[in-house]
Amino acid sequence: MRTVAMVTQKGGSGKSTLSACLAVAAQEAGERVFLIDMDPQKSLTKWCHRRADKNLPVESVSAGKLPDALAALEKSKVTLVIIDTPATETPASDAAMKAADLCLIPARPTIFDIWASEATRGKLKTMGKEFAFLLNQCPAMQESQRVTDGAAALESMGGLLRPLIASRVAYQEAAREGRGTTEIDPDGKAAEETRMLWASLKRRLAKVKSGDKVGKRAA
Repeated sequence: MRTVAMVTQKGGSGKSTLSACLAVAAQEAGERVFLIDMDPQKSLTKWCHRRADKNLPVESVSAGKLPDALAALEKSKVTLVIIDTPATETPASDAAMKAADLCLIPARPTIFDIWASEATRGKLKTMGKEFAFLLNQCPAMQESQRVTDGAAALESMGGLLRPLIASRVAYQEAAREGRGTTEIDPDGKAAEETRMLWASLKRRLAKVKSGDKVGKRAA
């Protein structure tokens, strides 16, 4: 079983939407996925209620109960756990960081998000945890200077998953309907991005599990 935590100290980065869409893409690729919602806003829990899919469960778990919950899932047939966390430094986010095999730090291409990412990255390095950045909600024209500068900044801090995720209506439509981007428009650009992102995440997880510590060593 592999465990991924979405963590950042900045709100609005798209953690919940990315968690949901990645979970669906991973499920379609053959993974048995379990989502853990540690965010007080309970966005994933609401998404799950709309979805009504017993094969992709979401459970709200407190910081104190997270280790036991993951231990129980480890004994089941679950192959991937994705944890959504609060957008602030809390016991919940600390517990998720500690428990995860890999922490993803979503950030928009803005200076405020980059600054928040630096703080989250510093916390993860202090904890000795594996991490990677994910640039989200980029303008459709991804070659813009703002996106280029944002990608370079995150890459220099510890590695950036590809592709960069564009700001597309499909992501919000999928969240609203309790579905993933690969379901509402399987041949659309958002679906393609999501599948590519899952493939990138899967490769990074394989490196982490094999002992190739990439993010933790990054400058």
